[in-house]
Amino acid sequence: MDEIEKTLIRLGIFGALIGLAKLLVGDEKITFRLLLGRILLGVALAVSSGTVLIQFENLSELALIGLACTLGISGQTGIEWLLKRGKSKSETE
Repeated sequence: MDEIEKTLIRLGIFGALIGLAKLLVGDEKITFRLLLGRILLGVALAVSSGTVLIQFENLSELALIGLACTLGISGQTGIEWLLKRGKSKSETE
């Protein structure tokens, strides 16, 4: 396994942990569907932060992991907000 693959796996693990942590600190009832959704969303957002390496090839892994954590937390909150907003609009129509 080369270094890029190892980095993507690390980013995925951090994303999964962020998704799990957000679920555990929330006040929602934990269901398998919610658990799986949060973890998958966290992984997808964290791994997508790896695209920043296209622009900044010499970015350190620590900086990339920090960016992944930031995108994982803020991105997940933003996506959930948009989905809830869209759902409430469709229910009122």
